[in-house]
Amino acid sequence: MQVQDKLAILADAAKYDASCASSGAGGRHSRDGQGIGSTTGSGICHAYTPDGRCVSLLKVLLTNWCVYDCLYCINRKSSNVKRARFTIDEVVQLTLSFYRRNVIEGLFLSSGIIRTPDYTMEQVIEVARRLREEEHYRGYIHLKTIPDASPELVERAGRYADRLSINVELPSATSLKQLAPEKDAVGIERTMSRIHLRLQAAKEARREAQAVRALPGAAAATVKPPSFAPGGQSTQLIVGADASDDLTVLQLSSRLYTGQGLKRVYYSAYSPIPHASRALPAQAAPLMREHRLYQADWLMRFYGFTSDEIVTEAGFLSLERDPKLAWALANPAVFPLDVDRAPRESLLRVPGLGVGSVDKLLAARQHRRLRRADLLSLGPAAKRALPFLVAVDHRPRVADVVALARPPAPPQQAVLFA
Repeated sequence: MQVQDKLAILADAAKYDASCASSGAGGRHSRDGQGIGSTTGSGICHAYTPDGRCVSLLKVLLTNWCVYDCLYCINRKSSNVKRARFTIDEVVQLTLSFYRRNVIEGLFLSSGIIRTPDYTMEQVIEVARRLREEEHYRGYIHLKTIPDASPELVERAGRYADRLSINVELPSATSLKQLAPEKDAVGIERTMSRIHLRLQAAKEARREAQAVRALPGAAAATVKPPSFAPGGQSTQLIVGADASDDLTVLQLSSRLYTGQGLKRVYYSAYSPIPHASRALPAQAAPLMREHRLYQADWLMRFYGFTSDEIVTEAGFLSLERDPKLAWALANPAVFPLDVDRAPRESLLRVPGLGVGSVDKLLAARQHRRLRRADLLSLGPAAKRALPFLVAVDHRPRVADVVALARPPAPPQQAVLFA
């Protein structure tokens, strides 16, 4: 099979994994002439970093052959799909070729399970090792950690990768056992814990090295500690493949953020696959449900909400309203807030106010009383905040809150011709 044909099959097979965004990598670059690639430039395509840069990644599987039979996976052992497998050298050369043509800035590499988890992990690591040590590639590398791979292999993977990820897949351990009998939820989290501990150790080593370098005359003798996955780790949850509600999903995400130090949890709405098992839903999960989970995830990470208070409708997020607005409407006793006196954590809960907007208000009110015009100057989204705030020249009207509580009108099809 030609490399181009393999690429068509294995890039398409990798599209179901959402946990590939690049962020948190170190500032490697090739300006010194000692290598190729960087993690600092802006790219062409589709993964966005926290500072807004768009970074393009070659996203492929090493192979879509797999000895596992996960019912929700298009590449499962019993699936009737066309199979392909890259050689290690083919992935290395594709990565370098695409980078030199300014098509990509990084590599996201995963794989079906070939023979055993350890054998597969060795193959994935070897791609990264050759890129780093033989080709002196300094761009972004994200490696998918194979469940049940040995701790030694996970340690090696972290030496070459900017980010590691291992997918939890399903919110319920019971569902995972039913739909993916070869996978073990406890084993997956055990591997996450090993990565988390190693990340903490690497962070502490960097802190100690910085302290030594700060001593007079000690900088030249300080050895830089080895890097380990500076972008941290992430995971993916499939939503809608089992009966788990949104509260279960968000409680798991919260536990992974606090207990395992994950950088991101990605959500993927289940979509029916060819030759699907009868144990799976016949209908796709609503994409709006995936969107609402991302919004709720953001509220947990940056706005001080907990999973229990975000979910207000019998275990599920509202599909009609964003989670912040739904929470505000369900807690009328909290509002209205005085924009000149309310603490930051309370203002962050006001619909229409983001972290940046709240910080601007806090800075401005140190010098003067805030007015309605100050709120409107924050941008169009701030209009949504007016029914929940009190200012010198503004009092919310009951009618405005009632209007927000009404179900939104369904979208109308545009009329092309009168």
